[in-house]
Amino acid sequence: MTDIIGIRREDKNRWERRVPLIPQDVKRLINEYNIRLRIQPSSIRVFPDTDYVKVGAEIKEDISDCPIVFAVKEIPLDFFCPGNTYIFFSHTIKGQSYNMPMLKRMMERGCQLIDYERIMDKNGRRLIAFGRYAGIAGMIDTLWAVGKRLRWEGINNPFTRIKRAYEYREIKDAKEHITQVGKEIIEKGLDSSLCPILFAFAGYGNVSGGAQEILDCLPVEEIPPDEIANSDSSSNRVLYKVVFKEKDMVESISGASFDLMDYYKHPNKYRSRFHDYVPYITVLINCIYWEAKYPRFVTKEYLKQLYEMENPRLRVIGDISCDIEGAIQCTLHSTTPDNPVFVYDPFNDAAKDGYKGRGPVIMAIDNLPCEIPIESSMYFSKTLMKFIPDIIKVDFSKSLEDCNLPYELKNGVILYEGKLTDDFKYLEKYLGRGA
Repeated sequence: MTDIIGIRREDKNRWERRVPLIPQDVKRLINEYNIRLRIQPSSIRVFPDTDYVKVGAEIKEDISDCPIVFAVKEIPLDFFCPGNTYIFFSHTIKGQSYNMPMLKRMMERGCQLIDYERIMDKNGRRLIAFGRYAGIAGMIDTLWAVGKRLRWEGINNPFTRIKRAYEYREIKDAKEHITQVGKEIIEKGLDSSLCPILFAFAGYGNVSGGAQEILDCLPVEEIPPDEIANSDSSSNRVLYKVVFKEKDMVESISGASFDLMDYYKHPNKYRSRFHDYVPYITVLINCIYWEAKYPRFVTKEYLKQLYEMENPRLRVIGDISCDIEGAIQCTLHSTTPDNPVFVYDPFNDAAKDGYKGRGPVIMAIDNLPCEIPIESSMYFSKTLMKFIPDIIKVDFSKSLEDCNLPYELKNGVILYEGKLTDDFKYLEKYLGRGA
């Protein structure tokens, strides 16, 4: 049994203030499991060092003697110690080129890598995630972008009063403020040139749920995808919401009926039909999981055709999933909380920071939960605590089969003793990528 674990400070960027374990949960580990917690100092962490000292943790720069280290985001190459176990969001499972050097270094050092993203139950459901909070922050930032864009177009609108997610102290403050904006929409209505104003959600999981949680603070009426074109009776005191599932967004190339499991297994047999809906959409919120094997839903070619129209309805795309040139192909790069949007120019295939110009405004912040660091960290820590008693009991000197890792945690093991586990051997073909 491990008697000391470490928590690495987050330093990916100045916005990353989250923690994997909050002070009160650290206190519980120390008191109930007789575990020592060693934490790297940080000047930006949302819970200051003193909060951890008060509960009995050690603040120390060097945590190399901790055989198990928790973090949130990626870890620098020079941090890994031979044979140690690291648990964090590695962003490697899609073969991301920018993280292949990190994965190779961990292999060279014979490390274990457990990725939160792949800790799943027997039904493939993720058990540790920030998804809801990404959706919440992403929707707030998207509404902010809508306000800015419409004002630039010369359209007065109440969305201009909505702030960026990080500018609210707590989620409840954001909800209360957005609810007030909603009351104004009910009382005064929206500019008739906008109506119907349609918010479309691609995806229906935790991320989408968080985003809808924010939109539902406004006066919203949900309609099914097959009624998206029926706008004759639309009101200027209501926002319309459509939630798309895979069956709505793709079709079989052969003309066969849609089958979800077949789509997951054989996506090459399907093509996107999402372009049928886009002309009616004012704001698209992308919350769907995507890999390169799946069809894109908004392509550059299609956007070029769309913006040849005089007044296309599509104003803003909130790409919460933020796969670069992925399902939303015009997401050319990620953005940051203080510079959250760019305009995609479909005629020059170029991005220009801000919300001015011809083309859709793209919100593509790639670490949205960092905008609400206290609440997202509290939730994450509570969830992670369910697994820590099992993790500290693991004997990493034994084989993966015999080390006593529960099923759910084994799903998340990408590297064991520096070798790719069976489920992740496909990453070998990506290891040559990256600097």
